[in-house]
Amino acid sequence: MSVARMLTGDRPTGRLHLGHLVGSIANRVRLHHRYESFFIIADLHMLTTKNTREDIERVADNAREMVTDVLAAGVEPQRATFYLQSAVPEVGDLNTLLQNLVTVPRLERVPSLKEMARDAGKEEMPYGLLGYPVLQAADILCVKGQVVPVGRDNAAHVEVTREIARRFNHLYGEVFPVPELISSPTPTLVGTDGRGKMSKSRGNAIALADSPAEVRRKVRGMYTDPNRVRADVPGSVAGNPVFAYHDLFNADQAEVAELKRRYQAGQVGDVEVKEKLATALNRYLDPIRERRARYEADPGLVDQLIVEGTERTRAQVRQTLLEVRRAMGLTSAYSRIRRRAERSRARPVAPA
Repeated sequence: MSVARMLTGDRPTGRLHLGHLVGSIANRVRLHHRYESFFIIADLHMLTTKNTREDIERVADNAREMVTDVLAAGVEPQRATFYLQSAVPEVGDLNTLLQNLVTVPRLERVPSLKEMARDAGKEEMPYGLLGYPVLQAADILCVKGQVVPVGRDNAAHVEVTREIARRFNHLYGEVFPVPELISSPTPTLVGTDGRGKMSKSRGNAIALADSPAEVRRKVRGMYTDPNRVRADVPGSVAGNPVFAYHDLFNADQAEVAELKRRYQAGQVGDVEVKEKLATALNRYLDPIRERRARYEADPGLVDQLIVEGTERTRAQVRQTLLEVRRAMGLTSAYSRIRRRAERSRARPVAPA
């Protein structure tokens, strides 16, 4: 490979939001000019927490929305390979081979898995969720990904991939690059309710595709300083989601500094602070909305990108899987059996 490869993506469970943007998508936009970029639509990973017939029937529409969101955020279609995970069945074969290179206690130490189960309302962890990092390793290694831009909640998953790649190479020979993790410079974005990270399942997210009116509605309902009962009561800026969003998304930092000063002095109400945040957020999202409108005006473009990318990815994965099987000796084992069977069939049968 002359150009290093990047693998990243999301589960098709709905529209992407500001948490995705600051946690990973902005990083992808910055990096996809530097690397050959594969973007996975991880519908098999979705099944670990969402696996009803209704969930699966929504995959196609959610995949289109997700790809459109990524393009609207600034990823250029000619520089990206989008593919549907379940349409590359060879990834499952690789997952089967890799799952023997990691132990159950090691997977149980991945901190985000229990959180994912809890968010999905699972009292007990499904087998597939425990193996989520192994399938993610198969995703990364099947295209020989060398860099993986992720949010902090997925960093432990990528470390499992690195361990599996090193273990495989030690046992069977150098097949896989050990991928490098590229973390987002921005910490996890708190949700609008102030209760943990922004999440579609928690209903505390501002979607990249939200209209200006919808953004204003959500900002008006945002959690703020609970001890502040009136505008003339000094408020706290630290840990206040409204000001955390101002710091990240308001380009007018002089305005932010003045709002903080007045808020801490009890000279400005939450209504004004939130109104200015809504204005700043909509200004931030306007270029994303404009790009989304351009892509939506080209019917079939996103579907074509997914189909072409899936076919290209499947060809690459077949080649990787062949290399893996050869390195492990699996192809030679069957070849020896087949040759003996052919010699046996060719041998003349002795008369009775």
